[in-house]
Amino acid sequence: MFEQIYQRTKAIERHRQAPLRSEREQYLRHMLEEGYSHDTMITAATYMLHIVRMLGLQELRVVYEEEIKRGAELWAEYRGPFRDPGHSEYGSSKPFIKYAHSWLRFHGKLALSPDPPFYERTQAFANALELEYGLASTTVHGYSDRAQAFLTWLAAQGGDLATVSVADIDMFISIKRAEGWRTRGIANQCQALRSFFRFAEMNGWCRPNLALAIRIPRIPQYESRPIGPTWVQARQLLKLAEGREPEHIRARAILLLLMVYGLRSSEIIQLRLEDFDWQSEIFTVRRAKRGGIQQYPIQYEVGEAILKYIQHARPQVSDRHLFLGERRPWGPLLHGTMWRTVAGRLRTLGIELDHVGPHALRHSSATRLLQKGSSLKEIADFLGHRNTKSVGIYAKFDTKALRKVADFRLSGLR
Repeated sequence: MFEQIYQRTKAIERHRQAPLRSEREQYLRHMLEEGYSHDTMITAATYMLHIVRMLGLQELRVVYEEEIKRGAELWAEYRGPFRDPGHSEYGSSKPFIKYAHSWLRFHGKLALSPDPPFYERTQAFANALELEYGLASTTVHGYSDRAQAFLTWLAAQGGDLATVSVADIDMFISIKRAEGWRTRGIANQCQALRSFFRFAEMNGWCRPNLALAIRIPRIPQYESRPIGPTWVQARQLLKLAEGREPEHIRARAILLLLMVYGLRSSEIIQLRLEDFDWQSEIFTVRRAKRGGIQQYPIQYEVGEAILKYIQHARPQVSDRHLFLGERRPWGPLLHGTMWRTVAGRLRTLGIELDHVGPHALRHSSATRLLQKGSSLKEIADFLGHRNTKSVGIYAKFDTKALRKVADFRLSGLR
């Protein structure tokens, strides 16, 4: 196998003589079958040698996360003769961890970290939010992650869910406030904990009335910083997505969908190739909240960006999701990728917002519609809200535009 990726006899012999030759070759054959590039296979082969050396592997055994992290730290500091700057990042442990996970997982030898404290409880909570209450996946993850953060902290203090008190919750919130959490972040945490403790009380996991005792701080009606960028700033984000690289082409299409239609992150992730009817120039969105579908005309600039992505940047694979992830095995985008697509560019521009993820551009879209004269009812319909109360937050930042409400025109977005 090594003869297929290396030309130099010395390099071939080095890989042949190292421990776990058979196990390393098996993984390289797997990579070849999966269509990985020649450069990626060379990098993987090189890192497998480093992993064997740093972890002292003479036979393939179960390896735990902590051992991999320690080996990665040693590798990041290593400056000896085995360090090849052509395939290694000095001072970085991430590539070591990535290839160790991939190789060991392939052989079934990766021991994942144990579940955090009370994990079964937070998973039951998440399932109830999704299946019984029909909440969107992003909301479910947000609530369950915040509940898990508190419970992990509680366990570290020697506490238990059965005996947790209001004083424990107040102490946790005080610590987060001292760490610099903003009012909105504290409010989101308290809301999640209130919801979790209602569920916990129903199941007899905790003392009664804890949820009622959690105070949610009041968010000022007019916050000092805007929630989303201005339309001019949003257009500047697009300039940062110009270029021929696949990542830039994909980012431009995503940014336009966020700006023009105000779609939620999960709604973009769920878009499929068959959702776009190019002949009729419409596309279909599956709404994240409360289900249902909604159709939109394909705005020219958006359509051009999506077609460019499909033709020049999208991997040619069987997966039908419109936007695919950053590496093999190809699959739908992760929420983290969506967040980085927006947040990284906002920070590059130096735009300070309370939220820097994709939802910030949903606010930009709504504010733009308001400035163009759309009524709150029309904006609610356009964004997939069930009533105008949900869009009131957009209106409070632009009271002048409320006096100019008129007929809605999609062409105003161009």
